[in-house]
Amino acid sequence: MTVAGLSLAGCESVRDQIADRENSLAAAGFVARPANTPQRQEMLQKLPPNRFLQKPFGDHVLYIYSDPKVCNCLYVGNQAAYGRYQSYVQAQNLADQQQMTADMYEDASWNWGMWGWGGGG
Repeated sequence: MTVAGLSLAGCESVRDQIADRENSLAAAGFVARPANTPQRQEMLQKLPPNRFLQKPFGDHVLYIYSDPKVCNCLYVGNQAAYGRYQSYVQAQNLADQQQMTADMYEDASWNWGMWGWGGGG
């Protein structure tokens, strides 16, 4: 990612960031459950927005992600879906870090001399 890319990513709205996360949740196997009744709407408003919660359900755990603003829904997934989501996030972070590292060193003609490098040597 170039400096311009970083600037654009930094300017991405919170709404866009949430939408990106929700696309990743759906790809990982989470299912969107709309708050399409007054009862569901009331329950959705009680949850912390845009955060994961664990909910025991029988002999397993469900992972719930609430979004009262963008989709007005809950995303519900099992342990496998949560694991896939976490793997995706880690892979994306690594890819972003590798791209930034590559971009930092791509211009061999950069002349530190006129900037007074200050590296102590």
